[in-house]
Amino acid sequence: MNQAELAEYCRKKGLYKEQIDAWRISYLSANTGELIQTKKLSQELKDEKKQSAGIQKDLRIKEKALAEAAALLLLRKKAQAI
Repeated sequence: MNQAELAEYCRKKGLYKEQIDAWRISYLSANTGELIQTKKLSQELKDEKKQSAGIQKDLRIKEKALAEAAALLLLRKKAQAI
């Protein structure tokens, strides 16, 4: 709207130009917060996936070490039995 149309609209609706401007700013910036929040959540998800992958890797290593220790213990018992 140009200035004349905006002034006429405000008179008809009983509004002030400042109210329209404030509404416009609020309307245009409404999705900015969601975009920032979406980026933040995406980064957190990425970090959590990295952390989960690291934990799973450590778990596999520990499971292998435990299996090796159990096998050595079993062999030691067999050796003592002989």
